[in-house]
Amino acid sequence: MERWRDWIGRETVAEDRIGADRAQALQATLDDPGPPLRPGDPLPPLWHWIYFWTVAPAATLGPDGHPERGGLLPPIELPRRMWAGSRVTFLRALQVGAAATRRSRITEVQFKEGRSGPLAFVTVRHEISAGGEACIEEEHDIVYRAAPVPGEQPPPGEPAPTDAPWRREVTADPVLLFRYSALTFNGHRIHYDLKHATGTEGYPGLVVHGPLLATLMLELLRAERPAARVTAFRFRAIGPIFDTAPFTLAGRPADGGKSAELWIAGPDGTYATRGSVDLA
Repeated sequence: MERWRDWIGRETVAEDRIGADRAQALQATLDDPGPPLRPGDPLPPLWHWIYFWTVAPAATLGPDGHPERGGLLPPIELPRRMWAGSRVTFLRALQVGAAATRRSRITEVQFKEGRSGPLAFVTVRHEISAGGEACIEEEHDIVYRAAPVPGEQPPPGEPAPTDAPWRREVTADPVLLFRYSALTFNGHRIHYDLKHATGTEGYPGLVVHGPLLATLMLELLRAERPAARVTAFRFRAIGPIFDTAPFTLAGRPADGGKSAELWIAGPDGTYATRGSVDLA
């Protein structure tokens, strides 16, 4: 495992245009009630994830639908890969229509032993700029896990608060998951291939994307505080959410309105994702 630490410091650079067509497609996917986004409009927070695609030839994809490992990401053999969390700072508005650059670098590779076996964590730092100015800085944590043990039961979760002033129930049906996969050019089969998700990876249903859950958390904030400007957002995935049952987006203001706590409660009422946001 230690040889994978040799990947620390590897970099890639990607360029993209923050096209209005893709932004409008995400508006439709999320049932955004606002007017269609046009060139010059600020891109809502976290919507940058639908740009800077990794476009790999079909012949180079692994059995899970992801590009084969060994490029930017180390070739970790553990079969299950998930988005574990992010820390995002919004320095300046990324505008629709802008030509943008993303520089990505591996900053850490760590190994731990969990209840279900070995774990590997890879941290990628992304820096997005447009017009020569920095717009977004992000640290993205990826976790790799061993294959599931037959009959293994997850440990009990921590109950989430039930008195949040901001609440919304969401059902992530396969159409939503397919459209978000398409918008992010994400071929990971756990999000749209039920046979693979249940038969090969041992999940009870299709897995809802971690970045989609995080985006929905900030969409709840935008609905409740439409005039607020997000300057930073941190979130951590605690457990997966599936398409098999509705889940709850929730949140509340904190620190006199200068920040907010946001979370997702699974069907059993326990935390699935926890986050916090700083507001200007």
